[in-house]
Amino acid sequence: MVIAIITLLLGLLLPAVQSVRASAARADCSNRMRQIGLSQEQYHSAHGQLPPGFVSDTQPKNLPYTAWTARLLPYLEQEGYWRAIEAAFASDPKPLTFYGHPPHAGLLATVVPALLCPADGRVSQPHPFDTGPAAFTSYLGVSGTSHLRKTGVLYADSRTRWTDVTDGLSNTLLVGERPPSADFRLGWWYRGWGLYQDGTGEMILGVQERNFSSDYPDCSAGPFHFTAGRTTNECDLFHFWSQHPGGANFAFCDGSVRFLRYSADAVLPALATRAGGEVVPGDL
Repeated sequence: MVIAIITLLLGLLLPAVQSVRASAARADCSNRMRQIGLSQEQYHSAHGQLPPGFVSDTQPKNLPYTAWTARLLPYLEQEGYWRAIEAAFASDPKPLTFYGHPPHAGLLATVVPALLCPADGRVSQPHPFDTGPAAFTSYLGVSGTSHLRKTGVLYADSRTRWTDVTDGLSNTLLVGERPPSADFRLGWWYRGWGLYQDGTGEMILGVQERNFSSDYPDCSAGPFHFTAGRTTNECDLFHFWSQHPGGANFAFCDGSVRFLRYSADAVLPALATRAGGEVVPGDL
């Protein structure tokens, strides 16, 4: 009888403990995104614009294949990593040769907790790749509706200013959650090509992204939608989602962070554009 009672109590207690842990992880994740939002504001104050969502190979002298995740490091109390990045590029004779310079390899394998959501235990350490281990980011910049239309605030070679966001800073997405891909080929924080050598799926993503990649032939062409995903499903790399139940955290351009439920999918395209002129409902 005693064993039966203990078993019953454990059965009642375990879901409660799991719920508390999930709530704590969601709150911690939200706080980290809030810091990212504040660091974007600080960067804008210092440079008169947001960092580029991704730097393409058309700008070989501007830290090619890096993204906003690297540029924000000094504003996330990670000045040392930023100096290491500058030194790695300064000593790199061929910055467009992605994997060829050893200092880049060390940075690529460096875990930066400020860029990670604690709900995803997979990202607490780097994972092996063909050319060496890589560390990840849980947060991707919102490039707009898709990589085909650079309608958001963080896209390839973007130079967005707050004055460009005519839809309103409180109505425009900045960064959203998306765990690394199931195969760990996408979601690297430091350097990466992404799906189309423009950072898509790596550090930036559209809210209705399309799949034109030969690397994922089993995934549909899209457009993909804001919906729940699984860490074992490679096709979930094409859309925003999180490991929190029911939705994901998003940072807005005004510095706020909101938890959007998957039922908000229909309004996400309006929120993703900086100057679309759409009417966004107030009860998200």
